[in-house]
Amino acid sequence: MSPLLYYALPALGSYVMLSFFLRRPRLLHTPWVPAFRPRLGAHRGGSGERLENTMEAMENSMAQRADFLELDCQLTRDGVVVVSHDKNLSRQTGVNRDVGSLNFEDLPLLKEELEVYFSPGHFARGADRHMMRLEDLFRRFPRTPMSVEVKERNEELIHKIACLVRHYDRNEITIWASEKSSIMKKCKAANPEMPTSFTLSRGFWVLLFYYLGLLPFISIPEKFFMCFLPTIINRWYFGALMKSQTSKQPSTWGPLVS
Repeated sequence: MSPLLYYALPALGSYVMLSFFLRRPRLLHTPWVPAFRPRLGAHRGGSGERLENTMEAMENSMAQRADFLELDCQLTRDGVVVVSHDKNLSRQTGVNRDVGSLNFEDLPLLKEELEVYFSPGHFARGADRHMMRLEDLFRRFPRTPMSVEVKERNEELIHKIACLVRHYDRNEITIWASEKSSIMKKCKAANPEMPTSFTLSRGFWVLLFYYLGLLPFISIPEKFFMCFLPTIINRWYFGALMKSQTSKQPSTWGPLVS
């Protein structure tokens, strides 16, 4: 046998085996049946049409047949879990205070209009300007799937969210979400019955394992993957970049010379 075959045959066999399991990953992993399959989600509760994370925005999203709500939570000084994307209230209310420095009853009203995050230059408006409690949202939409993102390593906040989810029997339809793996570990420890989404680092690792052909051989505890659509990235990032470059061009033009 040619010495080349001693290397070629094992390499070919490994390639065939990896290809076989890549096409049939269920041979190694038991399929998971999700409690819901979200198709239309409302970012920040529907921030493109109403003031973000307000009850009015959520109700409008439901009227538009959204079947999934995405939101963020913060903790007030008196221990109330409120729905708010920002820790600091400046952008949302114009008041330069952290949510955690105020009691729930003292939280200021939202601005009359807020810029839509993925559409710079476009603003959302609404009649409802009140920040709301997570508990009120659970009561209003008891069976609506939601993703609750935790941005800060606040164990009291994480514990209270976990308790609220258990109290309202939402373990299967409420997703833990966070960009940081260290925060996600605390979330999973607080309520392991809730499904989790990929963090940034876990997403990169899975992508790496996929291109290495090793994805079928690793365990993936996450149940959901959330990312920006390419169309949104193009409109938000590259659109803002082009606008910035255009603004640097001369405002007047000289005569055309043929």
